[in-house]
Amino acid sequence: MSEQAIVIVGAGHAGGCAASALRAAGHKGPVTLLGIEPHPPYERPPLSKELLQGAVPTEKTYLRPAAWYAEHEVDLRLGAEAVEIDRAAGRVRLADGESVAYDSLLLTTGARPRLLRIPGGEGPRVFYLRDIADSLRLRERLVPDVRFAVIGAGFIGLEVAATAKKRGAAVTVLELAPQVLARVTPPEIADYVGDLHRRNGVVLRTGVAVTAIEESGDHLVIVLKDGERIEADYAAVGIGAVPNIELAQAAGILCEDGVQVDQFGHSSDDRIFAAGDVTRHFNPLVGRYIRLEAWQNAQNQGIAVAKVMAGGTQPFAEVPWFWTDQFDMNLQMAGAPERWDELVFRGEPAERSFTAFHLAGDKVVAVTTVNAIRDMRFGRMLIERGRVVDRALLADKSVKLQDLTK
Repeated sequence: MSEQAIVIVGAGHAGGCAASALRAAGHKGPVTLLGIEPHPPYERPPLSKELLQGAVPTEKTYLRPAAWYAEHEVDLRLGAEAVEIDRAAGRVRLADGESVAYDSLLLTTGARPRLLRIPGGEGPRVFYLRDIADSLRLRERLVPDVRFAVIGAGFIGLEVAATAKKRGAAVTVLELAPQVLARVTPPEIADYVGDLHRRNGVVLRTGVAVTAIEESGDHLVIVLKDGERIEADYAAVGIGAVPNIELAQAAGILCEDGVQVDQFGHSSDDRIFAAGDVTRHFNPLVGRYIRLEAWQNAQNQGIAVAKVMAGGTQPFAEVPWFWTDQFDMNLQMAGAPERWDELVFRGEPAERSFTAFHLAGDKVVAVTTVNAIRDMRFGRMLIERGRVVDRALLADKSVKLQDLTK
């Protein structure tokens, strides 16, 4: 396998990490990395935080310096759009008519923002944040006192709201659900995050439905279901993401809310693998197929699958982990439970720092930390090892979490 030609479609975080991991694992054959953007692989979390704020230059988001790829004989082709996979011939056809041969193919095509399907949902003053160009265009408009609306109070929406507020904008967040982070956090934690934004001057409104966005001269009018009209200069939408499965689907590869792969990254075609946001992958620790849109998953699954393609046999099996920075809060979450029975708090949500353990029976199935970074390492270990734990010990801050993992 070390001499095989490997083509990676998608030069994002997962694709860039995979290319690097192939060389680190000793793969000697040709590696071609195809990316539709003009930038080499980069990290996406700064798009809604440091890059949007103007705290770092664009190059600081790159996974590796642009020169690294040529130095390690990775054929990085930017502005190269893959439009067809010819499985029988083992070739990827590009938009310019060229085709690239492969022995093994890795799909790291990522995901794109879910569009707001309402009148005006894609107007020139409405922004979706997925790439560097989006972040830079929006940053130009986030000036002091600009009226800025964010539709959607998930991770991306709230990060953008916090960054916009730091840049001096007057920020209003509109969320359909009755709480922020409704898909991922229980009410106790959602209330904490919502209060954090309100304390920092964000106007946060939950349980409201946006039905239209109208252009009105040099500003927008956001129309709510009850008829209320909210004026803003610009708006950003963060209502989830859609996996870019079209290329795989057209080639007859099994897809279901993502390219379906096993714990090794194998798709329904033995020669084709997938990693990152585009996958619905089997996680042995969780015991089911899941799709994740997370920095950790893009990086570590990209590396793990690349090692398999280079001849390794280790599956990708990690406790899912997410994080977000908003104002002075670092929130981290581990686990992907379908249910839990109760929350046990170490510390209180009224405090600046606390940890919440999600229990199913006597086992920890998820952990959320707020400004308690050290707890996360041991919380993930409790999930991974399936320890039966005493609730009183979990809640007792005088008891070391490390001791509970043994």
